[in-house]
Amino acid sequence: MSHAIAMTIGVDLGDRSSEYLALDAQGDVVRRGRVSTTRAAFEKSFKELRSARVVLEAGTHSAWVSRSLKALGHEVIVANPRKLEALTKHIRKSDRTDACTLARLARDPILLSPIEHRGEEAQADLAVIRARQVLVRTRTKLINCARGIAKSFGVRLAACSSRSFFRRALEETPAIVRPALEPLIEQLASLERAIATYDARVEAIAAERVAATAPLREVRGVGALTATAFVLTLEDPKRFRHSRTVGAFLGLAPRRSQSGERDPQLGITKAGNSYLRELLVQCSHYILGPFGEDCALRRAGLRLAERGGKGAKKRAVIAVARKLAVVLHRLWSRGERYERFPLRSGETPPSTPRSE
Repeated sequence: MSHAIAMTIGVDLGDRSSEYLALDAQGDVVRRGRVSTTRAAFEKSFKELRSARVVLEAGTHSAWVSRSLKALGHEVIVANPRKLEALTKHIRKSDRTDACTLARLARDPILLSPIEHRGEEAQADLAVIRARQVLVRTRTKLINCARGIAKSFGVRLAACSSRSFFRRALEETPAIVRPALEPLIEQLASLERAIATYDARVEAIAAERVAATAPLREVRGVGALTATAFVLTLEDPKRFRHSRTVGAFLGLAPRRSQSGERDPQLGITKAGNSYLRELLVQCSHYILGPFGEDCALRRAGLRLAERGGKGAKKRAVIAVARKLAVVLHRLWSRGERYERFPLRSGETPPSTPRSE
């Protein structure tokens, strides 16, 4: 599209209605209004406008709105809300001022730190993973509730996996508490069946994308869920010029607030997809745990943990998760086989403990 943009439009997306404001090439307001946040309303309102640069803030509706507007011939920029926050704060904030600010910032898109939405098919497959996530978290809350109720009667339910809890819980529950726990256990059994259905669907999605997910699953501790979520969330490995930037994209890089002589050690940024970050951290715990295989990732994490100091183990887990993100992207982007101890030129394989 030509650099000379005749019209820039800022849209402040709302759940039920959205405010928009249009500027001409000189920066004068030529149109403003409100539109219902539905496909039909957006297509009707923007179809009559000539090709323009439209700016949205990333959110619940931004994916389908951006696809609809692109289909109408508009250039669409989806602004990163984390980077946009410092530019859009107003003492007197309103939908109208937000739309105006977006329209004016659209004249210099670099300020918006634009993001790219994934395709509709990938979004639909990710919805399966997110729905499963909700059920798993609900299961955890119900199990904690059941344990807490039993504990208040002096009974500590035996430790077991979440998947087998609903089978064992009632066996150890006092009769006086059964009326409170039986309906809850029934819900847990139903949840378990639903989660199993989602697990089968995730395996099917991984099989559909076997070329991308298979190399990632060669890493011990990375299963179908993490591999599929990684591929669907990033969608295109070529969007990252260097694999080392993937960890920062997923919020696993440390924040920094350096000024003069002051450069404090801060936590991670927690930017990007929170659930994928959570999955990578879970994989990191496995790699560093008792069942993790001997590999470069594990050794790097253990060396960091051995340094000691405040939060050493936690830092090691995050560091391994960040390195794992880099490894997974390299396997995906280069189509390589996973090597537990990748060699550089001139290196020899490290010795591994002999099994008894």
